[in-house]
Amino acid sequence: MHRYTLNLMKPLLLVVALFSLFSCSNDDEIDNLSETFFVRHENADMPAYVHGNATEKIFLIVLNGGPGGFGLTYRTKTFIETIEEKYAVVYFDQRGSGVSQGKYLEKEVTVDLMAEDVLALTKVIKEKYGDDSRIVLMGHSWGGTLGTATLLKDQDDFLGWIEVDGSHDPREMYSEYTTNHTKTANEQIALGNSVDYWETVLQLVDSVSPTYDEDNFFDLNREAFTAEEQLVEDDIINEEKWEDEIGVNYNVFMALWNSGQILKILTNNGLWENISYTDRLSEITIPSLIITGKHDLIVPTKFAEEALANIGSEDKELLVFERSGHSPMASEKELFAEKILEFIDRIK
Repeated sequence: MHRYTLNLMKPLLLVVALFSLFSCSNDDEIDNLSETFFVRHENADMPAYVHGNATEKIFLIVLNGGPGGFGLTYRTKTFIETIEEKYAVVYFDQRGSGVSQGKYLEKEVTVDLMAEDVLALTKVIKEKYGDDSRIVLMGHSWGGTLGTATLLKDQDDFLGWIEVDGSHDPREMYSEYTTNHTKTANEQIALGNSVDYWETVLQLVDSVSPTYDEDNFFDLNREAFTAEEQLVEDDIINEEKWEDEIGVNYNVFMALWNSGQILKILTNNGLWENISYTDRLSEITIPSLIITGKHDLIVPTKFAEEALANIGSEDKELLVFERSGHSPMASEKELFAEKILEFIDRIK
């Protein structure tokens, strides 16, 4: 793993309703929280699953990828046995994700609104567990986009920011796909790895429009996942192994329906054509840890390097996981958990 280190709002009024499904507020239970509450904001009811040790009043909010992933996907055995042993983790089903519910107009669903949802969650945490609660925000993949948007609205309640293979610049994903697919294919062909496959990747790149095209975008996105599977097969990266609890905690049919809908809505509302936060990254001034897999083809490492260069914090660091693609928490689990704990331990 390579390590690169650089040492160098507005108030938001929200009406939030809190529905506790399991009450667990006694002091003698704070070291082993296991409860669910719903955040109601702008006609959406969004569940937050809280697990772990809150004796230090530190809460790690996890923003899933997608758009449309499931919050509890990230609650693996490694998270439970390491991170939750020391700190509380909040696995959040975003608007339109997991088993969140609501009745709202599609045209109203924007990244900005979903960032306000996250800020609503922080207010509920402080109301429920105490105003002295300290919050670290972590976003993976699409969660990196959402987390960036959240911090640009209000970062006062956050102790630190962890971006994992996330993109602050969805608008640039299309052009970076063509660039990175070409680069990776040529590298693998030069090494003699799965030459026939990588030549088909080059053919795909040659066939797509040079400017954004929705169908071409999703063709390139799907190929990125297939290409990472090929890298696993050729022993360039580790296989991703998720040990989730979706079967226990989710209505899977509802979660899959939500997933397809929120991706469609955000795409129709211009996520991949119009959203870019690159020019505003300097506004993020809290301690920041940026993590990327060296061989990430879904959100190429360019975005992590760009985040390191542009985030305005005097305390920022980039970690590159050598044997990972898009999800180091699933391909280098123990190392990932170790680095998350090191970061929180240092900034608390």
